[in-house]
Amino acid sequence: MKKTLLIFIVALLLFACNKPSGQLVGVGANGSFKEAAPYGMVFIKKGTFVMGANDQSAIGGINDRPINVTVDAFWMDETEITNDEYKQFVNWVRDSIALRALVMGGRDEFRIVKRNQTDDLPPEIAPLNWKAKIPWNSQDEEVQDILSFMYYDGNDILNTKKEFNPGALQYRYEWLNYDQAAAPQNKYDVNTGAYPANATVRVDTSYIDEAGVIRHETITRKLKSRRDLISSKIVNVYPDTVMWIRDFQYAYNDPRMRMYFSHQGYAQYPVVGVTWEQAQAFCRWRTDYYNASHKVKAQDYRLPTEAEWEYAARGGRQMALYPWGGNYVRDNKGCYMANFKPLPGNYSDDTGSTTMKVGSFAPNDFGLFDMAGNVAEWTSSANRESSNTLVYDMNPSFQYNAKNSDPDVLKQKVVRGGSWKDIAYYLQCGTKTYEYQYESRPYIGFRCVRSYNGDL
Repeated sequence: MKKTLLIFIVALLLFACNKPSGQLVGVGANGSFKEAAPYGMVFIKKGTFVMGANDQSAIGGINDRPINVTVDAFWMDETEITNDEYKQFVNWVRDSIALRALVMGGRDEFRIVKRNQTDDLPPEIAPLNWKAKIPWNSQDEEVQDILSFMYYDGNDILNTKKEFNPGALQYRYEWLNYDQAAAPQNKYDVNTGAYPANATVRVDTSYIDEAGVIRHETITRKLKSRRDLISSKIVNVYPDTVMWIRDFQYAYNDPRMRMYFSHQGYAQYPVVGVTWEQAQAFCRWRTDYYNASHKVKAQDYRLPTEAEWEYAARGGRQMALYPWGGNYVRDNKGCYMANFKPLPGNYSDDTGSTTMKVGSFAPNDFGLFDMAGNVAEWTSSANRESSNTLVYDMNPSFQYNAKNSDPDVLKQKVVRGGSWKDIAYYLQCGTKTYEYQYESRPYIGFRCVRSYNGDL
């Protein structure tokens, strides 16, 4: 063993000695890093395809002109985000709020004091002790009082059992407005070490007022430092469940309204009732959650661009009408190949009525499930007619980060894939619709992507 170790050390010394002195040899990275496959995601190799509708619009709309584009490699969730997966996010937000409240209330057992730390950090930013068991059922009156804001009170109490108030589940996150930094009038001067004197930015900010209501504002301020480029958002993360009734008047959807998200029987069904803004918050949390447990940071989890989504849906089949490649919605045995609305009033011939468990139908050639039907999916792209005439042909992405003060028409986001309530036209790879980023629907869900580090 000692002899082997000695030979290894000598070999290392010889290798080091072989590097030419005074020459450009790099810092030691040899480019052999291989990114580990993210759990539950499928690798989508880079490629070129014709982006755009394959068929004329079923509603007489103006389709985008098909264009030839290339997209880089990325990872994509093999199914839509399920209720069970989204519930992990909701539970994390719930627990983080409770732990922070306990620390703010002076319960130091719920904070972490790092080794060799001389000064206690303020309770607002002190690290939380995630290993501590949250005393939800504690008989300690002080603890009950600290956590009381997380439950319904007063006239909102409908029975004697304590119930969590979903309105308390608020998640705050920040992001840099790269679009503001990239504006020509805001170009940073490396010679002076400053931004132009007339540089300004429009950013969003959120806060909770004295009545406990989330307020969103857009502010314009001078650009003096990188911190001026930061926007913040506070989002209530709990899915909208009442939309099962609100969106379908004169229909009995009460069972889904009461149980779809909370009951374990729906755990592997796609989460719905989530706005684009909530999906963005989920992506931000998922990124931070991953990076907190990995030494090597990853690219951000995010919603796919419209081009990435369509390329993934086609599964490598050029000009494919549907993700399975054919021009029909039945296979050669006469069975439907997705969960949608085959005929007026007939939702069940495809074996489903509303949503179904993810992965109930065969995947496309990339290994992705439910790229047509079940639920439609949010993308990161802003909606605009003829956007294909504006985007670049390499990684095309029509983005607009709508501010709180912007008109609603600028808050339309592209939705793809069709759903359980849609006719076959909306299942086509090139068909797109839109929804407002603040709206939630019982037929819209989402899945995440992550850019690949490398060139494959």
